[in-house]
Amino acid sequence: MRRIKVEQTRSLSITKKMVIAAYKKVKSNQGSAGVDRVDLVAYQEDLTNNLYKLWNRLSSGSYFPTMVREVLIPKSNGKYRKLGIPTVEDRIAQQVIKSYLEPRLEAVFHKQSYGYRPSKSAHQAVERVRENVRHYGWVIDMDIKSFFDEVAHDLLMKALDCHVEEKWIKMYVKRWLEASVKDAQGQIHPKDGKGTPQGGVISPLLANLFLHYVLDKWLEKYHKSVPFVRYADDVILHCVSENKANEVLSAIRARLAECHLGLNEDKTKVVYCQDYRREPKQYCKHFDFLGFRFKPCSVKSKRGGMFLGFDCAISPGAKKRIATRWKELKFSRWTTADLQQIANEVNPILRGIVQYYGRFKRWELSKVFRVFHFRLAKWVLNKYKRFRRSYKRAYDWLHKIRDSFPNLFYHWSLGFRTM
Repeated sequence: MRRIKVEQTRSLSITKKMVIAAYKKVKSNQGSAGVDRVDLVAYQEDLTNNLYKLWNRLSSGSYFPTMVREVLIPKSNGKYRKLGIPTVEDRIAQQVIKSYLEPRLEAVFHKQSYGYRPSKSAHQAVERVRENVRHYGWVIDMDIKSFFDEVAHDLLMKALDCHVEEKWIKMYVKRWLEASVKDAQGQIHPKDGKGTPQGGVISPLLANLFLHYVLDKWLEKYHKSVPFVRYADDVILHCVSENKANEVLSAIRARLAECHLGLNEDKTKVVYCQDYRREPKQYCKHFDFLGFRFKPCSVKSKRGGMFLGFDCAISPGAKKRIATRWKELKFSRWTTADLQQIANEVNPILRGIVQYYGRFKRWELSKVFRVFHFRLAKWVLNKYKRFRRSYKRAYDWLHKIRDSFPNLFYHWSLGFRTM
């Protein structure tokens, strides 16, 4: 990229340096093309002029976003999640405002809000829930229905007014909120005063601001004795009793209705966190949070024994998604490839699985890797006819390979076996 001379903008507080930094951030995050079908590679072909034009429009107030491309992502229940993909240029523009605004909002966000925040992570949120269930026997597993589709623009702008005086920031946020959506069939849908695209760069920041006032501040004011953990719109609340949990859940329903939101009643539930200290009850005893399932399980004591605890490991839903990923890769059909080539392709995926889901009860990943090894055994049978369609012989061969090359696949280096 040719060096662009940095100078102060003419009317708004946007510099060329801010635009360049935003571009670098968007580039590092990659992402698909928007409705204009211009991806990052195509955008970079005339990068200097493209960034200059964007800065010129942003700094003069003449920037207007393009409509958002809607993509449907399949969910485990057979339904679809709507993902809104802005153009590359719009993502850069949103990153400019996000970088400018984020430090200001970070200073006021609640400490138990973990989603899409600097220095906060999903693992920290899960760890906080693990700590809370040791002290509180009841959990509200809360799911907000179609949150990103239902965010009320007027309430969001009201929340923004509390922290932002600059009219140009509010002007651009309003334009992004009002940008139409183009679906896969080419039909254009106006926003009608609600919704922020789940996929926009600035959407998580706006969502956190909205829920900061809808839930975080409200819980702190009216239910201070109820600890909670929020990761974007995924919320877990901890209560001392069943009655308290039902009371708080009823209050939350009313609060969300005031803010033009609602609960997904099929997914929202009260859970009993049974462990060795709590008497058995005929009640739901598990919940999922950020890809981990919390449930009663055997826990090893520091003194060497075992006791019934309430802890987490990779969820059944996450296992299913990973198994589907192996199936979709179809590496069992890569008969022209050797084992090293397959390892080069899948090791980044294996590493990501271990680093995220292996944080708690890593041995539970054995079931995930069992599916991977089955796909690998299919590759052996497809490639080498001498095994005569015998899975046992294929597994025996893989076991010998593992003994000889224990670092070939990432999870082998950690001690996971092929059987």
